[in-house]
Amino acid sequence: MAEIKSHEFEGFAEKSARSYKLFVVYGPDRGLVSERASILAERTGVALKDPFSLIKLDITDLQRDHGRLVDEAGAIGLFGGDKLLWVRGAANEKYLVDALQFLAESLPAGTFVIIEAGDLKKGSLLRKAAESSRNVIAIPCYADDTRALNALIDSELSAADLRITPDARQALLELIGGDRIASRNELKKLALYCRGQGSIEEHHVTEIIGDASAISVDDAVDAVLSGNAANFLHAMQKIISSKTAIFLVIQSCLKQFQLMDAIRAEMDEKRISSTQALQTLGRHLHFRRKPIVEQALRTWSPEAMARETNRLQSAVLQTRKRASLEDTIALHTLLSTTLQSARR
Repeated sequence: MAEIKSHEFEGFAEKSARSYKLFVVYGPDRGLVSERASILAERTGVALKDPFSLIKLDITDLQRDHGRLVDEAGAIGLFGGDKLLWVRGAANEKYLVDALQFLAESLPAGTFVIIEAGDLKKGSLLRKAAESSRNVIAIPCYADDTRALNALIDSELSAADLRITPDARQALLELIGGDRIASRNELKKLALYCRGQGSIEEHHVTEIIGDASAISVDDAVDAVLSGNAANFLHAMQKIISSKTAIFLVIQSCLKQFQLMDAIRAEMDEKRISSTQALQTLGRHLHFRRKPIVEQALRTWSPEAMARETNRLQSAVLQTRKRASLEDTIALHTLLSTTLQSARR
C-alpha cells in the first residue's frame, strides 16, 4: 500500500515523486486535488507545454472509448521523449479501474499517469485499486485543518513581504478553508489589497474577504436545512460571484445529512438529546450553526434523511457523469432539498 498522507506530500513531491509513474489524487477538496496534481505533473519532468508530451483527458473522453487510456499509454510519440497522461473528473468507473490495474503491471517506459478523482470512500473501486498496488501512489486531499491553513497563510503573505496581526489571522481562519484554490486566491487578493502596508489588520480582512468560500458554503447549507429559499438563493449568488465551485455546496450538504444521520443514530442508541449528541459528534461545527442542525434533527425523520442522502449522492454522481451540467444539477437538487425542509 503506497499512500501519501497530507503532511507527507511536500517531502514526497520534493524527493521521491520522480521515482513513481502512476498517481491517483482524490478527495473532497477539489482545489487541493488540482493543486497537488499540478505539482506532480511538474515533478515528472515532462514538457507540459508540448501537446505531444502532455495528453489531458476528461472522464467523458474515456466514457466514449473505454480503452483510450491504455491505447494512449502504449502509443509511440512522434518525436519520442517522456509523456504524461492526465485524467480529470474520475470517480469509480470500472473501465478506469481496469485500465489502472493493467498499467500498474505494464506501463511503458517514459510514461506517467495522473488521475484526479473526487471524494473516494474507503473500499471504493478506484481507491482500493490504487492503495493495493505497490506501483501506484494514492494521495488523499481533505479540507485544510487549522495547521494547514496557517501554513498557507504564512506562505502566501511571506511571499508578499507582509505580516499579519493575531486578530486578523483569527478572522482570516474563519473565512477560508472550503477549497484550497479558493483559499489561495483569497489570500492573494488580500496581499494585493494590503500591498506596501507592511502589516495586515483585522479590518483589512473583513473589508476584502467578507464573502470567502467556506462561510458562503456554510450559509448555503444552513439555508437548505432551515428551508429558507430566499437565503439559499442569496448565498448561492455570493458563491457564484466569488467563482467558488457550486459542487462544494452539494458536497457539503451531503456531508451534513450524513452527520445528522450519525447523530440521530447516536441519540436513539444512547437515548440522549440532540444537544448531548452534538457535544461529541458535532464538535467541529461552529457554535452559530449548532441550533440550525438541532432544528433540522427535529424536523427530519431518520427515513426522510436516508432518502435525501441517497438523492444527494445520486446528484453528486450525475455531476461527475455530466460535467457540463454540474451547476444546473447541483442548484436544482439543493433548491429541491430546501423546499423539502420548508415543508417539514
